[in-house]
Amino acid sequence: MMKNGLLLGLFALLCTGLVALVNQQTAAKIQQQQKHELMRVLHQIIPDAMHDNELTSQCTLLQDKEALGTDSPLPAYIATQAGQAVAIALETIAPDGYNGQIKLIVGISAEGTVLGVRTLSHQETPGLGDKIELRKSGWVLSFAGKELGDEADERWRVKKDGGSFDQFTGATITPRAYVKAVKRALWYVKQHQQAIFRQPRNCEAQHD
Repeated sequence: MMKNGLLLGLFALLCTGLVALVNQQTAAKIQQQQKHELMRVLHQIIPDAMHDNELTSQCTLLQDKEALGTDSPLPAYIATQAGQAVAIALETIAPDGYNGQIKLIVGISAEGTVLGVRTLSHQETPGLGDKIELRKSGWVLSFAGKELGDEADERWRVKKDGGSFDQFTGATITPRAYVKAVKRALWYVKQHQQAIFRQPRNCEAQHD
């Protein structure tokens, strides 16, 4: 029994070491892939012609649970042209998706117009709620060009609730949560734009 116990313990130790080694070797590759995907998305929602800076180098952290759907600080990327801020892409959370949180990123011009929206992660039902992914549906493209009159702007609802955004057949909760999240982010930027543009570029500090 003692021999078997030692063998079992040695086997567990070897397995743990192997998992740790694999994680260490793949962490850098995963991080690189995530950065590449982020760059791809940022270039989609803030056109290159609008700015002359590298967006990931102009990153600041925003924290507002009511506006951004989480207690945690989230990154926002400032686009500049000749040193002047012209747009922002901020990550935000829809906490009330059908199957949990939906993470998205919203590009907004300095004039308050939505430049683009993309889904970063979600757990919505395949074939229904996953239409928030661009590869599954063009629904997220409907936000481009939209503006927010005021916080009570009733256009920022799904059509079932009297707004201007389509819902999905058999899945209203997901688009409803998504529209609310984009609206909150847009209103937040509208109220705090200049303060956000003046914030220190401090995203790196979050990872130190």
